Amino acid sequence: MKGRRTGTWRGGGEEGKAGKAGKKGRRGRGDGQGRLGKGRDNGSTGRSGRASIPVMTSPERTDIPASWDERTMLTTFLDYTRATVHEKCAGLSQEGASAAPLPTSPLMTVGGLVSHLYWVEQHWFEAVLLGQEIHGPWTEDDPDREMRLGAETPLAELLARYEDQSARYRELVATLDLDTPSKRNRGSSGEPVTLRWILFHLIEETARHNGHLDILREMADGVTGD
Repeated sequence: MKGRRTGTWRGGGEEGKAGKAGKKGRRGRGDGQGRLGKGRDNGSTGRSGRASIPVMTSPERTDIPASWDERTMLTTFLDYTRATVHEKCAGLSQEGASAAPLPTSPLMTVGGLVSHLYWVEQHWFEAVLLGQEIHGPWTEDDPDREMRLGAETPLAELLARYEDQSARYRELVATLDLDTPSKRNRGSSGEPVTLRWILFHLIEETARHNGHLDILREMADGVTGD
């Protein structure tokens, strides 16, 4: 996520760019209801006995759209990947959320990725699509500062901020045609992109980072699942 810089549409903000993660391996299947599998703790504490993150209950985690038109399929899949972020974090201790277990990717933490995803959406919806300025935490000297701050911020706070912003962007997307061109051009092509492209891109990026979260969660406390 490049070229992001400083108001907002209606949301507040934090930051963006993730490091490397190992290849996602085969995982245990969930129970068919979008719940994590083996090792899941639905209580108030994680394995270490520290406060853990509760399960998000809204929106429902499903990849089956209510109808088969393009808009509904795109928004359903984006909400599905967003809800998976919450699923991967549910029941995780703050210690686990701040851990960076991959030696070659010291910025890769659960908290850092949630923070990054928050800023990714703000960049594409507010800065690119609407042409507004966003005030992120990154600097020229520290372009990945959102990842560092995410590791230091309570995970429950990051998730609440992410969900609040997601709700606002659902409202925004519902008011616009999929062919709406962005106010700003995409750097690599020098041309505007459409809302349709942005939704596809956010599905792809969020799903990719869910793979990273999958690995980090299993490394933190052994929990696996869809």
